[in-house]
Amino acid sequence: MEIVEDVVIVGAGISGLATSLGLHRLGIRSLVLESSDSLRTTGFALTTWTNAWKALDALGIGDSLRQQHVTLDGNVTSSRITGLQTSQMSFDAKGKHGDHEVRCVKRNLLLEALANDLPNGTIRFLSKVVSIDESGLFKLVHLADGTVLKAKVLVGCDGVNSVVAKWLGFKQPAFTGRSAIRGCANFKGSHGFDPLFMQYFGNGIRSGSIPCDDKTVYWFITWSPSSQEKELEENPGQLKQYMLSKLGKIPDKVKAVVENTELDAFVSSPLRYRHPWEILWGNISKGNVCVAGDALHPMTPDIGQGGCAALEDSVVLARCLGEALLKSSRHETKDKAGEEGKEEHERIETGLKKYATERRWRSFDLISTALVVGFFQEGNGKIMNFLRDKCLAPILAGLLLKKSDFDCGKLSIS
Repeated sequence: MEIVEDVVIVGAGISGLATSLGLHRLGIRSLVLESSDSLRTTGFALTTWTNAWKALDALGIGDSLRQQHVTLDGNVTSSRITGLQTSQMSFDAKGKHGDHEVRCVKRNLLLEALANDLPNGTIRFLSKVVSIDESGLFKLVHLADGTVLKAKVLVGCDGVNSVVAKWLGFKQPAFTGRSAIRGCANFKGSHGFDPLFMQYFGNGIRSGSIPCDDKTVYWFITWSPSSQEKELEENPGQLKQYMLSKLGKIPDKVKAVVENTELDAFVSSPLRYRHPWEILWGNISKGNVCVAGDALHPMTPDIGQGGCAALEDSVVLARCLGEALLKSSRHETKDKAGEEGKEEHERIETGLKKYATERRWRSFDLISTALVVGFFQEGNGKIMNFLRDKCLAPILAGLLLKKSDFDCGKLSIS
């Protein structure tokens, strides 16, 4: 069975749903394919920096999410070795694009906010893409259930193992040798944490805790596991106990957050990234196909920009695609298969090239910065610990605000 669709988006994660919503705001329908049977909330929460709020406001869902999450006042960094504070930074600051705004947003609430504003039938669950072919000006998207979708535009928002990125010629993202455990602790009453982004470094381990609201605290631990430690990832109970023993000199209150987390409320995964030079030389778009989100720029979580950059991608992509498709509809004639179809295809190709140009250097910058920050934050040894705690802590913290001082612009088309 072959079904014709204008825009097919692979993946109902942050970038897929946000791109679909951006197009919907412009009056353009899209179909979002999701391989699982429901919205996936792996990761539990994400730090949502100023640049992400600009994107969420452009999509029209910023205010509803603000009401559900507490504003963070600042960042406090401490040593896991000495227990002493090494830097403090207020988020009450002005950047080039206005006041800074930082919250820790629950992933399920973000995905639901995006999905709830989409027309019914936009998301097609249990739709795994197995291959992509070409048919004239269209792309044929083959699904595991035998369905074939004939797409005028194909957008890959299908994460680190992207089928679409592979089709564009990107290599599989590289492994860093580091892993991250992310979890969420839910309290029956108020957790009593100040609205701060708390981070702890030392001996090759980085950990942190951030309140999402009055009753929920998100936490993370990143480290470089040995082969024996990797085996623990198969046993959540043992892994939790092992991590508690490795936390070092951090407040008992923070340790209690990890202790209070249910075994199904945290997940461990290896950290992967795309080599920055691949972003510079690779095909972010080719013809009527492009990638966004983790399919484009998988990065380490050291500056908290993965999800934020995905939201930026979505607004820019919806705007560039909107220009192409809305101009096409204004010039429509009955001879869609002839010259008009070619003109439309060329406009789509130009729009996607414009998107790729806008996102190339930004993606390169964020991946590179995250790698450098991660190197210093998780560096081991006396010299590295001394440099980080005495000299680099405020610089590394400052990069968090600096890289979030970015505005992807509005959805409106000139």
